[in-house]
Amino acid sequence: MNTGSLLGKLDTLNLLLPTAVVLTNMGGPKTLDDVQGFLLNLFSDRDIMQFPMQSMAAKFISTRRTPQIKEQYDAIGGGSPILYWTRKQGEAMEKILDEISPETAPHKHYIAFRYVEPFTKTALEEMKADKVKRAILFSQYPQYSCSTTGSSINELHRRIIELGMDKDIEWSIIDRWPTHPGFIKTTAHKIEQKLAEYSEEERKDAVIMFSAHSLPMSVVNRGDPYPAEVAATVDRVMERLGNRYPYRLCWQSQVGPKAWLGPQTSDAIKGFAKRGIKNIVVVPIAFTSDHIETLFELDREYAEEAKELGITGWKRVDALNDDPMFTDAMAHIVKDHIDQGQIVSRQWSLRCPGCKFDTCGHSREFFTKALQ
Repeated sequence: MNTGSLLGKLDTLNLLLPTAVVLTNMGGPKTLDDVQGFLLNLFSDRDIMQFPMQSMAAKFISTRRTPQIKEQYDAIGGGSPILYWTRKQGEAMEKILDEISPETAPHKHYIAFRYVEPFTKTALEEMKADKVKRAILFSQYPQYSCSTTGSSINELHRRIIELGMDKDIEWSIIDRWPTHPGFIKTTAHKIEQKLAEYSEEERKDAVIMFSAHSLPMSVVNRGDPYPAEVAATVDRVMERLGNRYPYRLCWQSQVGPKAWLGPQTSDAIKGFAKRGIKNIVVVPIAFTSDHIETLFELDREYAEEAKELGITGWKRVDALNDDPMFTDAMAHIVKDHIDQGQIVSRQWSLRCPGCKFDTCGHSREFFTKALQ
């Protein structure tokens, strides 16, 4: 046997194994039949909330909320488009990465949703079948929160151990990218496009209202970095826009009676209306694709409220979805990560000062050791 020839063939086979880019997100129910399961998984997630008899409580809450949430999804077409857009984004990103980073090609995206298929376990099983040896977890939340990216990473850790993949794959993590130039450029461009829809006179009085998903104050007070990172994104976007317009950062999607981060988007609309403001450009600053918060809350619920209050120039900035400028930014975020030889960010290894979740410590310990 020619040993050199065999080793050459093995090297070729290894080169053909894909560099996996795992796109993590909360996900959304694809059909109305998926709504209750999605809610059940959400309220069962002990990485973001813990209360007595959680399995029973989660079942009760999800059952009670399902009819209302079903109506909302029905109003936007019968389900969430987030899987559709994530696939489009991943496919476009792959092609660009193969061109700009040929040394790590071929690249293949895998989707790991937290509360609905394709779940994290599904993505890992696909990677195992593809014999993946190198993988990059790429959080699709630009700004880090323990309630979003943190939960996804904890779940990844659990499933890696469950499937016995703890020694099979070389991992690295893109856990946040709130001020990446490509992301900021795309967002500013989208805002400029929407502002251009006003007349010159209307544009002079336009207010930019950034809206991000809120957090309970209990999460904020234990040190979650999300509010600061969203604010950093807003600052960079406004800087790119030349700080030519007045703006505010507001927070949407509060659930339950406890205190949440404010001002709430709905309350801000009321306040602007009282002051006679007519032209508001609302920017979904923490979402990279359309889903229930943009298509229902911003486009229907808040838009109708604004109209009733006399705000005649309500405009919502388009979600990034599969905009070529954004998918190019996605590819360069991964490329920059590869070129820098970064395993995890300095921020990721630091737990919140008031963190009481053991799973956060376990996942950090696992990846820190595995990646050294």
